Amino acid sequence: MAKRSTLGIFCALALGGATALAQQSSVFTIGTLYAGSGSFATSSLPQYQGLKFWAQQVNAKGGVYVKSLGKRLKIKIVALNDQSSTSTAETEYNQLITQDHVNLLVADFGSVLTSVAIPLANEHHVLLIDPTGTGASFFPKPNPYLVLAALPTSAVWPDSLANFLIARKLKRVAILYDTNDFDQSQAQTLAQKLKAAGITPVYDNGVSTSTSNYTVLVHDIAATNPQVVAEFGYSANDIPFLQAVDSSGLKFNLVFTVFPGQLEQLLQKNVGTAGLNGTLTYPTPPLLAYNKVNFGLGVNAFTRAFKAAGMGAPNFLDIAGYNSGLVIQRALQLTSGLKPLALRRAIQSFSGKMFTLDGLFKVQSSGAQVGELLPVAQFQMQGGQLKLVIVYPKNVATGKLLYPAP
Repeated sequence: MAKRSTLGIFCALALGGATALAQQSSVFTIGTLYAGSGSFATSSLPQYQGLKFWAQQVNAKGGVYVKSLGKRLKIKIVALNDQSSTSTAETEYNQLITQDHVNLLVADFGSVLTSVAIPLANEHHVLLIDPTGTGASFFPKPNPYLVLAALPTSAVWPDSLANFLIARKLKRVAILYDTNDFDQSQAQTLAQKLKAAGITPVYDNGVSTSTSNYTVLVHDIAATNPQVVAEFGYSANDIPFLQAVDSSGLKFNLVFTVFPGQLEQLLQKNVGTAGLNGTLTYPTPPLLAYNKVNFGLGVNAFTRAFKAAGMGAPNFLDIAGYNSGLVIQRALQLTSGLKPLALRRAIQSFSGKMFTLDGLFKVQSSGAQVGELLPVAQFQMQGGQLKLVIVYPKNVATGKLLYPAP
């Protein structure tokens, strides 16, 4: 029996009865997964916490007012622990659809655990809100049952990084990536854009997502004499990679990794201030402070409310979970009904018009998110503290690049 965490009590329904439940008892059920253990737990748990925080905030006001129904719906969440396992996740997504009969699914963190949800949502015609599963292969064609809520597709993440490297005329670039869709698509985009500018990476190598020892890899990279090393992995990869760089005694002029911009506290705890100093990353909220919003709480207000609720200082994954809730909330407010396609049409109606603490929400017919900004930033020591300074593009830059990095 899967371990279950719920916000509310749920009764068994006939297939298709979830909509009737919401109409009759003023309940809208959301099914989701979280990784209570395993390699994805450090990212999954805050994402789940952000979603729960959103539900608590909404329910404290009596629920979401659905104009087409003429009443408020309370949000209730059915959550199962997939323990970072795709096989467990597949079973539990299926359970949420066929046994719990949820109105809507919210995917667990990241592309790996989202990958098994997409075919199930398509097969059963259930709308899947995908907070952070950004793999480019998820969005090949129009899909009315998929919406990426909190990040752009990973294939476009490196656009700013590639343009930055080209503008800086940094031609000796080493690329190390995990062979999953999320990381490999980033590596491919970076390599393609560099090659289009006449820059061939001096090192371009993929490794297993389970890689935890980077000592040999770091020395292999150093042998190519790169100016920049870009490592694309999850936090469980970034940490040992940066630790290996720090302990090796090798010196790279610039190092880029993904997750310091999402999980700064976790990375700093495990890598240390010196290990992060000079590192490049993609900055995300709350490090990017979007406060002029037209829906939901801005970053500063969210941070205060989140702390007041006893949940501590938020990171990006907390915001991703909360932002996914905002997408659901706005869809419910504007929908003509509670069926998946009605909710999807409602989401498309405010695409490009809703600005939240995560930036501009804008999705394509494939469900791909194309609205949120991912600039390039560098961790720098300022006044004895580590600060994240945006260095590219110029129109959003908050400081200048330190090159070579300290």
